[in-house]
Amino acid sequence: MKKLLFAGIALGAMAALAVPASAQVKVGVAGPITGANATFGAQLKNGAEQWATDVNAGGGLLGQKVEIVVGDDASKPEQGISVANKFIADGVKFVLGHFNSGVSIPASEQYDEAGVLMISPASTNPTLTERGLAAVFRTCGRDDQQGAIAAEYILKNLKDKKVAIVHDKTPYGKGLADETKKAMNTGGVEEVVYEGINPGEKDYSALVSKLKAAGVEVLYFGGLHTEAGLLVRQMRDQGMDTVLFSGDGITDKEFWTIAGPGAAGTLMTFGSDPRKIPSAAKVVEEFTKNNIDPEGYVLYTYAAGQVLQQSVEATKSLDPMKVAEYMHSGKTFDTVLGKLSFDKKGDRTSGDYVVYVWKDGGYSEL
Repeated sequence: MKKLLFAGIALGAMAALAVPASAQVKVGVAGPITGANATFGAQLKNGAEQWATDVNAGGGLLGQKVEIVVGDDASKPEQGISVANKFIADGVKFVLGHFNSGVSIPASEQYDEAGVLMISPASTNPTLTERGLAAVFRTCGRDDQQGAIAAEYILKNLKDKKVAIVHDKTPYGKGLADETKKAMNTGGVEEVVYEGINPGEKDYSALVSKLKAAGVEVLYFGGLHTEAGLLVRQMRDQGMDTVLFSGDGITDKEFWTIAGPGAAGTLMTFGSDPRKIPSAAKVVEEFTKNNIDPEGYVLYTYAAGQVLQQSVEATKSLDPMKVAEYMHSGKTFDTVLGKLSFDKKGDRTSGDYVVYVWKDGGYSEL
């Protein structure tokens, strides 16, 4: 019996040594693949898949092929937790996602407990990295940074206008609106209306009527592109030429499709356009060949993959905790977003928010 046991162990060891170089490293990409925000889920998925293609063409991670595993959270916190638990059960050790802060925050607790490394390309609520979780990072900025830039623009250029603040009651939307409000109020501008809306509704005419009665000239909106587009369209329907000002939640051309030509002049905060960064030129060209516009968070997701790859190569390890420790060390990573490094919380050490204006179906930096 002992001989058989030792023989079995020996055969097992030989089999382990015989694992081919094509063994796969599972990397999850999680976001709203379906639902009202599916356009953003597509951004994350496109970025992750192109990164995996490029990594595998170069030999993979430590000689192992990257397999992208897609999880659809539909922008719902409870579904995000289910996606996280499925990733964990399926052996995913690294996650690029989620998109919504309200999903990333609870999902990250599952990843933390299981020792999975998470890099969000898009979740900007400060809470995500303020809890001291060991392996939670983001390649985007934070709402306190973004709100400060929006308020600075309002104070400098729109100080004499009547400003309203509206949010969608989510951790992202309300968080961003409140950060903007705080910085704006500190600078001496008080909003004439402050309201929350329910995302997913189609008729905001009662709110628009309230804004019209208050003579609102600038509407700062914390939320996503669908509701923002409807607000613009319905303001125009009531004869209002109010300027919408929003954040990175409207960085997709679908916003213009929903809002219509009345969206011209809409203001928005987002990072400096990575499509124009020299270090991104080759990757942008690959996306273009595949008829994909790497707008919004496509390149933020690709950059998250680059950070993961460089950390794995530097540590020569696929242990998420070792990789996270290296990422926290202040090392600089070369990415399509330029040079990135992270602090002890998992935030970028540099912010790059600027103001954009929408016209002719797209947006450009002011």
